[in-house]
Amino acid sequence: MAGGREVPSASGRRAAGRLGDAHPRQEGPLDLRLVPPALAAWGTAALAVTGSPWWAGLVAVVCAVGGAGLLVVGRRRAGGVGGVPLWRGPSAAALLLCTAAAAASAGLHGADLRRGPVPGLGSRFARVEAELEVTSDPRLTRPRVRGDHAAPTSVLVEADVVRVTGPDGGAVRTRTPVLVVVSVGDRGADSRRGPGKSAPVQGSSWLSVLPSTRLRVRGSLAPPMVAGDRVAAVLRVGSGERAWVVAAPSRSQRVAGALRAGLREATDGLDADARALLPGLVVGDTARVTPELHAAFEETDLLHLMAVSGANFTILLALLIGPPGTAQLVERRGLAPRIGLPLRTTAVLGGALTLGFVVVCRPEPSVLRAASCGLIALLAVATGRRRSLLPALATAVLLLVLYDPWLARSYGFLLSVLATGALLTLAPRWSAALRGRGVPARLAEALGAAAAAQAVCAPVVAVLAARVSLVAVPCNLLAEFAVAPATVLGFAALAAAPLSIPVAKSLAWCAGWPTGWIADLARTGAALPGSGVDWPGGWRGGALLALGTAVLVLVGRRVLRSPWICGVCALLLVLVITRPAPLVRGVTGWPPAGWRLAMCDVGQGDALVLAAGAGTGVVVDAGPDPLLVDRCLRSLGVTRVPAVVLTHFHADHVAGLAGVLRGRAVGQIETTGFEEPQEQVAFVRREAARRGVPVVRAAAGERRRTGPLGWQVLWPPPDPAPTPDGPNDASVTLLVRVAGMTLLLLGDLEPPAQRALLRTPQGARLPPVDVLKVAHHGSAYQDPELLRRAAPRVALISVGRDNPYGHPAPSTLAALRARGSVVLRTDRDGAVAVVGGGGDALRVFP
Repeated sequence: MAGGREVPSASGRRAAGRLGDAHPRQEGPLDLRLVPPALAAWGTAALAVTGSPWWAGLVAVVCAVGGAGLLVVGRRRAGGVGGVPLWRGPSAAALLLCTAAAAASAGLHGADLRRGPVPGLGSRFARVEAELEVTSDPRLTRPRVRGDHAAPTSVLVEADVVRVTGPDGGAVRTRTPVLVVVSVGDRGADSRRGPGKSAPVQGSSWLSVLPSTRLRVRGSLAPPMVAGDRVAAVLRVGSGERAWVVAAPSRSQRVAGALRAGLREATDGLDADARALLPGLVVGDTARVTPELHAAFEETDLLHLMAVSGANFTILLALLIGPPGTAQLVERRGLAPRIGLPLRTTAVLGGALTLGFVVVCRPEPSVLRAASCGLIALLAVATGRRRSLLPALATAVLLLVLYDPWLARSYGFLLSVLATGALLTLAPRWSAALRGRGVPARLAEALGAAAAAQAVCAPVVAVLAARVSLVAVPCNLLAEFAVAPATVLGFAALAAAPLSIPVAKSLAWCAGWPTGWIADLARTGAALPGSGVDWPGGWRGGALLALGTAVLVLVGRRVLRSPWICGVCALLLVLVITRPAPLVRGVTGWPPAGWRLAMCDVGQGDALVLAAGAGTGVVVDAGPDPLLVDRCLRSLGVTRVPAVVLTHFHADHVAGLAGVLRGRAVGQIETTGFEEPQEQVAFVRREAARRGVPVVRAAAGERRRTGPLGWQVLWPPPDPAPTPDGPNDASVTLLVRVAGMTLLLLGDLEPPAQRALLRTPQGARLPPVDVLKVAHHGSAYQDPELLRRAAPRVALISVGRDNPYGHPAPSTLAALRARGSVVLRTDRDGAVAVVGGGGDALRVFP
């Protein structure tokens, strides 16, 4: 009709609203009605699950009665009659009813920790015989350096005690959650094949136990290690104790275990990093991840990639449905439309894929959380209906908290929900803002998602780690290019392993390339000098970071309007993160020109570097942390290491060896002949073998030279007699000469070995030295005669801040200062460098 507007017919209007239409549905304002009930349930569960069951029951009854009353009143006053609007009554009722449900669920779950004889037996540290039903995959504790040793490795298993026999011999049936801690001598083989029903389980073979397996074991009960934990007691099992399989795992768990074992077998031929990371990326199996790799992922905020996450599951569903934003279009892509499947059938297949994902990755809370958040995030970006997806997220939070109230106290759950909420609310707006300023669409979406997730999650991470990562956004952004192919190929290898191991190995080899990229990215980001900054820990630090982030976002909106300011800010961030040596030297003076010795700040441990030419240095000890020593060497510009001297095998001197070896040409490793403790000796030899570095023994009388640097080994003797009283007294002791300076490096020698050193031919000729590396972190155990003979002008002490050992001892500091020595210590002065030559040219920095 001319001059008018054509009105579509009713059939046309119906057709325009069908899925598959060429125009996606329009977004409306955010629907926040379900958010308050979900938050109320979350908070109630967090408080009630560790409180009194009576208090939880009272809250549940009061809130249930109040909610029911509001519903009745709302029905009678429909339409707002009597001054009560219709919308307010049902919303308040929903909030009260959700609170009641959360209190009831939390009270019941909390009561499990107090029911039966297990809590009482744990408080008495009783020795019991227990029948357990395993509820989680066994996992190894990650070695942590504590003082001069690494904490012993243990296997942790979550289980329910279904039958317990106490010291009095009486057996009681119950169902009480416990944490089983099994001491193991070493990691052993990691075949992960489930034991037979009659096979004993002992030591590292606990790693083969599948969830739902029933075991009978003897051990000692103890109270929970952390107050408010979700277990009633800790069952400690010695490495010599045997457990017997009472009932085999369920069929579904056997199938899942076979699939996981097939993936591990398919990855056996990959590089170490890819072999460790790919099973974690696909099914959350992190048994092969080394502490060094784990620390690198933690430092760059990529740790979510080593666990089952919603992002991985979203990729699988995207492969089925198609790229984001196309699910409603006629031209939608993905596997399902290519084979002619309609959306409803595709939804059914997506549900089946979800079920398989949960079964293979175990129906644990973290997996359920990942499946729920992954479905929600994909549904939001695929359909464009973010208005209805925020209520879906709130509903998922509510149902998961009611199913498992302990999730309400989980930081992992909090981070997942915050990240998913950011993707639904902040990311679209930030992406649109970037597109409006000329950023390409795909890059804008990736930047918006990474920045939004980091903005809301960083305060929580700061609460836990007391550190803020400056490389998290770029590392997560760059990792996104590799996550999708690694995940898809990894799951393909998982599915192919039961059918053909050669095919699975080929797929795993292809997946190894992007997986190796992610590992290299994490290591490189963590090793950057400015990868992160220390931040106040606890909730105060988190609140401060949240406030700072909000201010940064407000300022950023103005900054984005000027491309010049954006470029300057980006350049400043790059300079802060990379800290180029010329710039850092000009601003901070580190590393000082002409440095001859540098003592790295590695906490409670030792790591020294002796300059041996441009980019070359001899490393004496590696400290307890690979990241810290790697950063120190990078800041010094050391790329070639002719020799690494490990004075003895205590963990605070050798645990950081991987950081020294990473990315550097290393000639050899020299060690003491006293090979104790054995686990650290095995660690050093394993790291050296992985990189093809020979290990040799240092003995008194040996002389070496590289470039301007020369050293002589003073201790230990070739055949020590008497046998050293522990590793400290077998420390390799070096007399170093460089550029006219004389340095004495004592390792951790104790007074008996110090006196014995002075009686040797080399010790009898010991001259006064310019620099002394004080033995054993400046402990009180020093031989006065050795200090008198050495008469150092500068005394260096490598020590950790607020260490529990009282190092350095006041008596040692007083003795050194009384002889006129300048004392520098890493806990107060940070990294220390000695510059120049002997005589008056000797200088120290700082």
